[in-house]
Amino acid sequence: MATYLYKALDARGRAVSDTLTASDRGAAIEQLCGQNLTPVSVERQAEGRAAGVFARIGRVSKAEVEAFTRQLANLLAAGVPLSRALHILSREASRPAAQKLWAVVHDQVAGGMALAEALAQHPRVFTAVHVAMVRAGETGGFLDLVLEQIATFRAREQDLKGKVTSALIYPCVLAVLGAGILTFLLTYFIPRFSQMFAEFGGSLPALTKAIVAASQILVRYWLVIILAIALVVFAVRRALAHEEGRRSLERFVLRVPLLGTAVARFALVRFCRMLGTLVAAGVPLVTALHVAREAIGNQVLADTVTDAIADVQRGTSLARSLESCRLLFPRSVVEMISVAEESGRLDQELTRLAGAYEQDLDRRLKMMVTLAEPALLFVMAVLVGTVVIGMLLPIFNLQELIR
Repeated sequence: MATYLYKALDARGRAVSDTLTASDRGAAIEQLCGQNLTPVSVERQAEGRAAGVFARIGRVSKAEVEAFTRQLANLLAAGVPLSRALHILSREASRPAAQKLWAVVHDQVAGGMALAEALAQHPRVFTAVHVAMVRAGETGGFLDLVLEQIATFRAREQDLKGKVTSALIYPCVLAVLGAGILTFLLTYFIPRFSQMFAEFGGSLPALTKAIVAASQILVRYWLVIILAIALVVFAVRRALAHEEGRRSLERFVLRVPLLGTAVARFALVRFCRMLGTLVAAGVPLVTALHVAREAIGNQVLADTVTDAIADVQRGTSLARSLESCRLLFPRSVVEMISVAEESGRLDQELTRLAGAYEQDLDRRLKMMVTLAEPALLFVMAVLVGTVVIGMLLPIFNLQELIR
């Protein structure tokens, strides 16, 4: 049983608000109707304080959302009604945050709301792509299939992101280590050498003077430097909060050698897998294209698909429509999609392409890491070596400085 806060109109049209206890939102509405009240709004008492509830009991993890989606698909495939399936999942959730959220979704669905609309009320947990796929499944009558496909897609997506993250760990560690060593040399090691050089007097080499000057600036103005870095980070984050700022960054990344190709391949894998998943589930092609466009994750690349969707709506084949999206779809991909359309196995070919290009992306990431490791080591060696040589040069001329 749960407590519901309601607003209603009585027989004379006067507003009434109070709370009542019911098993779900539908039962609460029935109680109000039995009291000759016309419901205006009925919501679970904690639902109006959703943000506060989430802050107290924590967030629902991606793994829990994936498990929820897969279990819901299994229950629906076994013939369990949607409301009952949601009730079972809310009762069996292992963590309070998930239990609370599934209960809210259950109450919303039991009260007459579509599952997609109920999920859309919680955008921090269910993405727009997730909601769009559920809506397509509800409309087409194959919700269990779509939910299973969503769970599989999310699992593959997390696996791919995990590969990207693990590939970047070692280069990031090298970069941080190099910055730490350089900072130590400039703030601790060089000032002590500077005092020794000052005692001898004489003219220091230009490289040594530059390094000593950099050390003095870092020691004297370290707080200003930190504040400046913080302001730059804040300005960048503020710029990225706006659509035009994000687009500018995405355009820059796509122009970077190797990295831009890897980003485009990652977007291609997401698009092909999502589109193949939806087409296999029976979603109409235009609807599936709109959802797959949102799954790309890069607005610049997604914009190239917008015109293609319009061409498909006008009756152009999918392959011919994607020809203009050279940045996202290589010519070989377009040709394979064209053959798949003619043979009637578009969904299978899109899924195969996603798997093939995922392997290609994995190879590219390994190659980038293989190249990045020696490059970062070389940069670290050059920076540290320059500092050390700059400090040793006066010692080579020590006899002249003493004289």
